Amino acid sequence: MQCEEVREQFASYVIGQIEETAHSLVDQHLKSCDSCRSEAAELKRLWITLGSIPAADPSPEMRTRFDIMLEAYRQGLDHAPKATWWESVNTWLSGWWPKRPAIQFGLALALLILGVVVGRQFYPASVVNTPIDSELAKVRDELYQTRQMVALSLMQQQSASDRLKGVNWSYRLQQPSAEVLTALLDALMHDTNVNVRLATVDALRQFGDQPAVRRGVVEAMARQESAMVQIALIDLAVDLREKESITALRELTQDSQINGAVRERAQRGLAELE
Repeated sequence: MQCEEVREQFASYVIGQIEETAHSLVDQHLKSCDSCRSEAAELKRLWITLGSIPAADPSPEMRTRFDIMLEAYRQGLDHAPKATWWESVNTWLSGWWPKRPAIQFGLALALLILGVVVGRQFYPASVVNTPIDSELAKVRDELYQTRQMVALSLMQQQSASDRLKGVNWSYRLQQPSAEVLTALLDALMHDTNVNVRLATVDALRQFGDQPAVRRGVVEAMARQESAMVQIALIDLAVDLREKESITALRELTQDSQINGAVRERAQRGLAELE
């Protein structure tokens, strides 16, 4: 196996979810390749320590909000109709409810439409915004802010494993703040660890609709020294259909100083985008 093929198997190899034949081939390669062996050892250490981030304790405000929601739920249960009443109604309905699936589906659909129409007539939109919904929104916002702070804090640490954890935390943010995007792009440009930069490329993929991310991907192509990171960036630009990357890709294909695999991947990317 070649180095690139082995690196593609690293994730499964490190967590022990790899076929026996592939495992043997990777072992044989690692015995003869110092670079891959060192990288595999580092990834294994990272995997072992990834779960070391302690769970965040809820703040007093969050605990209070949870207690409010729990009490409201309990009160709702206390005022709910008794189960025996529902069981009797259910038994009565089952006597005349049709047994054919097609008829059942048609009746269910009709009842659903009727319920939506009646609900709109008797329950205006203002009723939906209950205190419980407001408390839930506050809890979600607080959780979102906490995740952002954790990601930003970890990405500023000296340890490469901590920075990698910070990048992984960004996956939990559906709508990242400008600070998180800036931190990710800075890691892509300047982080000294190749694994952190590779993880950053994957993390930025989910935010590919952001103009700042697209510009950062294009700018980083020519500035990277790692062939693996350059290839990952080329693949990302192609997947995003980023036309602004065509000039950068063309320059890569004409640069005789860079890795041949990078030039080849850039050429294929040009063919797909042009």
